[in-house]
Amino acid sequence: MARTSLVVDVPALGALERGAGNLSGQLAQLLREAVHRGEIRPGDALPSTRLLAASLQVARGTVVEAYEQLIAEGFLESQRGAATRVAEALSGTRVRKAQTARTQASRTSLPEPAARFAQVAREFSPLPPMPFAISVPVGLTAPADIWRRLGNRVRAKGPGAPAGYDDPKGALPLRDAIVAYARKSRSVHCEAGQVIITSGTQQGLYLASQVLLGSKDQAWVEDPAYRGITATLENNGRGSAMIRVPVDSEGIDVEAGIRQAPHAKVAFVTPSHQYPLGMPMSMARRSAILAWARTNDAWVVEDDYDSEFRYEGYPFPSLHSSEPDRVVYLGTFSKILFPSLRLGYVIVPHDLADAFCGARVLMDRHPPNADQHVLAAFMADGHLERHIRRVRNVYANHRAQLIAAIDTLLPPEVAWVQPSDQGMHLVLWLAESLDDREVVTMAARAGVAVRAISPMFSPGNGRPGLVLGFGGFSNAQMEEAAKRLAEVIIDAVRSGVKRRDAGSLQSRGKV
Repeated sequence: MARTSLVVDVPALGALERGAGNLSGQLAQLLREAVHRGEIRPGDALPSTRLLAASLQVARGTVVEAYEQLIAEGFLESQRGAATRVAEALSGTRVRKAQTARTQASRTSLPEPAARFAQVAREFSPLPPMPFAISVPVGLTAPADIWRRLGNRVRAKGPGAPAGYDDPKGALPLRDAIVAYARKSRSVHCEAGQVIITSGTQQGLYLASQVLLGSKDQAWVEDPAYRGITATLENNGRGSAMIRVPVDSEGIDVEAGIRQAPHAKVAFVTPSHQYPLGMPMSMARRSAILAWARTNDAWVVEDDYDSEFRYEGYPFPSLHSSEPDRVVYLGTFSKILFPSLRLGYVIVPHDLADAFCGARVLMDRHPPNADQHVLAAFMADGHLERHIRRVRNVYANHRAQLIAAIDTLLPPEVAWVQPSDQGMHLVLWLAESLDDREVVTMAARAGVAVRAISPMFSPGNGRPGLVLGFGGFSNAQMEEAAKRLAEVIIDAVRSGVKRRDAGSLQSRGKV
């Protein structure tokens, strides 16, 4: 194999004051300052003396002299036949102090919204790929080798090859495939022009909040709810318009929503599998929320979360199938296939198609092209349906094993599982005195990844619990993780880990 020569970029050093003389000394000082600022880091290769001299328009000897001075000071290291590099020894105190000083200085000048977005970043940081992180596809739950073969085919010289700008709504073959898939799986009847490809459900929720809510409009949001929608509304200036509507065993309480905000313009709901609690919305509540939308000229945003993974009985139809002119339907392939795919979709009423397309353009013009065509081929050839059937069987087994382990390891007065018959996670309620956020920290130290449920409630209504994903792990992995988690929870009870906020406690069995 031919050897590839090292290519080193010329650093941005600033200008030399040619009238001041001693150009080599000036260059050496500029290099020192660049290292202190962290723009050139310990171990980085510097350009050759010939290249840097040509870039700065100085004699090569000037650069040679500057390099030799810095080598003598220990700033640079040079070996025969190799590039001159910044000394590794500088990874110590001097550089770190300079970087820390810059970081502290920058914190004092951040704009007001920055703190809120930084908090969102911390909340949404991915869990490590160990039990019980949600959506970690491995082994039987990962797409088969056919995905890689299709990718090679469409990316090389096929439709997924690099090209120019594409349709903001997304690749037509994928939108056609979604039309067929949504019709067969969820009784959603639409045309390709109503489908907007997104980078996942999160982007779909953001688009809906931008398009459907006016400056003074109110929105119903479930309580508890997916943090993605509450954080979106809090951080796009619509936090005060968010009306948290309680959820019970039948899903969102429509009558409570009407009492709180009868003229709200949007309701964000997860009717197939309420997130995070897991129950489906009853038929009575479905009829009620659609009637409210018709009467008040309002919209329902249906996040069809985990509808593919139902383990008992038959799934309820989608809300969209009953009221296609009032419902914006959100779907994703991240949970079905793998989260890093970052492909989802929004199906909108005809009258909203251009509006959603325009909002999509302002976000990122259109989704990346190649994976859309790979997914379209995957669906058109029937691989997606076969994959869902296989994965559903795996998840059903994992779910049953995890529930059995929890029931064996934890006494019911300490922790218990929320009843649910679908999805890729379980909710494990904790004794009401415990702080679930502290339990999450303790579990992480024990090598178990879980999320706290209390932050998903509105302020004052939090209830301690944990979200446990069971998708991509073997039964042996989950058995061991369940033992460690049980030890953590029992230790938390014994050590008196108390809730930091009293809040409003709900008794077991009400949800």
